[in-house]
Amino acid sequence: MTTAPAPGTPPEPSGTADGVPGFREQLWPGPLGWVAVVAFAVVLGIAFVPVDTRLALAAGLLALGAGLAGAVLTTPLVRVAQGTLQAGSARIPVDVLAAPRVLDRAALRTELGPALDARAYVCLRSWIGTAVRVEVVDPQDPTPYWIVSTRRPDLLVAALLASGAQPVQTPGTTPAGHPEG
Repeated sequence: MTTAPAPGTPPEPSGTADGVPGFREQLWPGPLGWVAVVAFAVVLGIAFVPVDTRLALAAGLLALGAGLAGAVLTTPLVRVAQGTLQAGSARIPVDVLAAPRVLDRAALRTELGPALDARAYVCLRSWIGTAVRVEVVDPQDPTPYWIVSTRRPDLLVAALLASGAQPVQTPGTTPAGHPEG
């Protein structure tokens, strides 16, 4: 017998066919985003009331449908599966990634401000306050690192490491994390 997770509990990372833990998250808008879509549709409907009530209802419903469809269709997927990190429409093999680390709101602000390299790939959603930064170690790739928004940064880092991303290298260690010498 399986039990359903408690309401509001984020889903656990899914496993992949090769037994490596995976990760999957849709970067849905927050509650304020959904309220804004509905509020826009209501305001648009009200604007057409002086012209015709049926037209106002039709305009409001059409705006609501278009707004909801737009929000759903533009919501990026962040996934680690089959040795690949996907963030939105971009994909990169995990084995060319290193040093994934969690960025809280303050660190994310720094990374996106004075520390940002213009060549970095950023999959950002402003309503999500945490992210993961992962270095690209492929010498053929001009992108130095990726910054990916996620509500579950610890799980994304764990999935990247389990899928083959190189861990953070501390001074005095080899790339495998062993002491030098």
